[in-house]
Amino acid sequence: MRIVRGKLKSRRIQVPKGFASRPTTDFAKEGLFNILDNRFEIDGITVLDLCSGTGNITLEFISGGVQHVTAVDQNFACVRYLNKIAKELDVANEVSVLKGDVVQFLKKSPQKFDLIFADPPYAADFHREIITTVFERDLLNEGGLLIVEHGKQTQTDDLPHFDFMKKYGSVHFSFFQKD
Repeated sequence: MRIVRGKLKSRRIQVPKGFASRPTTDFAKEGLFNILDNRFEIDGITVLDLCSGTGNITLEFISGGVQHVTAVDQNFACVRYLNKIAKELDVANEVSVLKGDVVQFLKKSPQKFDLIFADPPYAADFHREIITTVFERDLLNEGGLLIVEHGKQTQTDDLPHFDFMKKYGSVHFSFFQKD
């Protein structure tokens, strides 16, 4: 995987063979960040990255100038790997990596974020629960954005706050905006 923009642009990150997580493709990631660059100011914001896996999206946000990313994953290997990579890239002070269930994290978090990105396993059944919990708990700051990565089998356009969906190959991003 490689970082496609910002201060860490072109850095390649080697994910161990057999790693328990699927990173967002570079093609989809470039498309996502092109949308963000044109519609949302990310410089200096706070981000929550749910199901952070390899840290691919976390590192892209840090590279693009966000103030801080809180990354949550329930897999200890993912948490350990992201902490290691953040130290190697000298961005560990810009990232908090937490091990835990993402839905439980949302249900208990006292913090609000400017942007929340969630990339649950495509076959998981809690995409909609993440979306509804974010808005029920009011976890986005004014004008905040929720982005959920999912496969074609997940329908999100019938949920409140849905703005639009963009597809890059087999990767779908659903965008939700706080009014």
